[in-house]
Amino acid sequence: MKDIKNDFPILNKSNITYLDSGATTQKPQQVIDAMNKYYEEDNANPHRGAYKLSLRATEVYEHAREVVSKFINASMPEEIVFTRNTSESLNLIAYSYGLNNIQEGDKIVISIMEHHSNLVPWQYVSKKKNAELEYMYIDENGTIPLEEIKKKIVPGVKIVGIGQVSNVLGTINPVKEIVKRAHEVGAIAVVDGAQSVPHMKVDVQDIDADFLVFSGHKMLAPLGIGVLYGKKELLDKMPPFLFGGDMIEYVYEQETTFAPVPAKFEAGTQNVEGAVGLEAAINYLNEIGMENVQKIEENIIKYALEELTKLDFITVYGPREIEKKAGVISFNVNGVHPHDVASVLDNNNVCIRSGNHCAQPLLKYMNLESTCRASFYIYNTKEDVDKLIDALKKTHEIFKRWIQ
Repeated sequence: MKDIKNDFPILNKSNITYLDSGATTQKPQQVIDAMNKYYEEDNANPHRGAYKLSLRATEVYEHAREVVSKFINASMPEEIVFTRNTSESLNLIAYSYGLNNIQEGDKIVISIMEHHSNLVPWQYVSKKKNAELEYMYIDENGTIPLEEIKKKIVPGVKIVGIGQVSNVLGTINPVKEIVKRAHEVGAIAVVDGAQSVPHMKVDVQDIDADFLVFSGHKMLAPLGIGVLYGKKELLDKMPPFLFGGDMIEYVYEQETTFAPVPAKFEAGTQNVEGAVGLEAAINYLNEIGMENVQKIEENIIKYALEELTKLDFITVYGPREIEKKAGVISFNVNGVHPHDVASVLDNNNVCIRSGNHCAQPLLKYMNLESTCRASFYIYNTKEDVDKLIDALKKTHEIFKRWIQ
């Protein structure tokens, strides 16, 4: 296989070891070139003009939708709604579906591992509708026990929200089983795929998810482009989330009728260049093969876990079994604040994340305030892991005199 890192200009022009792909990924030259080509040859406002350039922009935009649809195996392109990011996609579901379908006394169930984007909107809906918000909790290995799923997803639950992969622990959740359980009790299932779609083959029809959301920037595409997948029969019944140009059918002085999905949810001028970049990113990943993407990451994660656990001053959180873990490792240097660790590592040109990772309830449940997080992607190598380990050893040397 080719040296993937060579495709990424920022990694070739700097001396950094980039281990923060869970936050955002770097972009290959192929994605950059595709976006430049769009601006040089096809840039116009889509869906509005009768002239050739506008028609080309429309074709480019809608072709990207088809590529996304095939990538996650949606049954039709109309089930793909372009948004700004995962957070906007989840808010759209909460406002348009949640507020219109949840009634007083209903239950919403999510996991304690959820990113704030799949937590705060459900807090809002439950308070607005006087519904109950309940959590599925994790065991000491950072996984949700089957008994917890059965105990919490019961009749009366109307919405189940679950991240397919935890952005803090890297836990791969059993979404297929959770979705099946949700449907058995009459609930719909919302799957946050922000940390899964970039890293493994995701088939929405196989999972049977009612909604699945993800962000382009976490899978080699640019910032500002996200995806909401929804079953068409659900999207058809949902009212618009935003109002304005291009999402209407007819407007009268006192009434308006709306365009069919997905246009109904895509008000205003859309991020065509972002869609172009997302298509190019998907083409890049497809060329490698999602099975190979997963294998590359499994090898790196396995090596990183082996090396981290050799250090007696490190505590690693979450599952250790490779089959239960995606490309994220959270850890702490014992006795040293994660922000200090990240600063020292930065001085050694190693980029990691420190903080609560937009998952404060999870960290509170684990009796933690923050962690260090190294997140990996296809351009990372064992050499990157070695640089991380060397920088952590230097960090420990600096702080060990003050550690009790």
